[in-house]
Amino acid sequence: MNGNLFRAKALAGEIVRGLSVNPVRECEVVLLPTFVHLTTAKRLASGTDIAIGSQDLDERNEGAVTGGISASILKDAGCSFALCGHSERRTLFAENDNQVASKFAAAIDAGLIPILCLGETLAERERGKTADVVFAQLDAVVQRVGFKGFSRAVLAYEPIWAIGTGQSATPEQVEEVHASLRERLAKGSSEVAESIRILYGGSVRVDNALRLFANENVDGGLIGGAALDSESFLKICHKADATVC
Repeated sequence: MNGNLFRAKALAGEIVRGLSVNPVRECEVVLLPTFVHLTTAKRLASGTDIAIGSQDLDERNEGAVTGGISASILKDAGCSFALCGHSERRTLFAENDNQVASKFAAAIDAGLIPILCLGETLAERERGKTADVVFAQLDAVVQRVGFKGFSRAVLAYEPIWAIGTGQSATPEQVEEVHASLRERLAKGSSEVAESIRILYGGSVRVDNALRLFANENVDGGLIGGAALDSESFLKICHKADATVC
């Protein structure tokens, strides 16, 4: 929840121009602006390979839900992706695993690609509960849509203790969680486990992006603070592109 229309137009425009001059060859770039700036970003990205997604969505499709933004409305606004279960939605708005699963299902039903966010608090990590937490968050969605429901989805591991703190998880910590998530999915569908993209989000910066993205099971990044500066974001995009074999 940053900036205004002027800044949103400037930031999206700078990213679009930067990727037009120096494009990425192997990676997909998705911009996730605020709801009110979605159509502006979509217009600026028109004619490029840059996709647009939402930061959240309502689990209901229509009706008396004042202030709600449904998946079908987002689709109509030009979105291809939708975040589900970002840690700030879970903590600030008390979204539970079942509600996140409903949002994930709503995104799929509308033809959006859900980006499911998973992650633990520092206290949970210190108690050795990381796997328990992220598996519970994942399993709630599996119970709703099945393993095949992840065939057109993206996972994003975002340890809450690393978001906006400048304290990124180490490449080894990230790889361990990503590998375990892939193994969990493989129990239900080896095809889904092999094809799904698992992103890392949590204080990804220009100076650590290459080390994080070089991990075997890290398929990209969910970039927060660094994406508010177009130069940093573009550099991170190119570092991700450089790690694709």
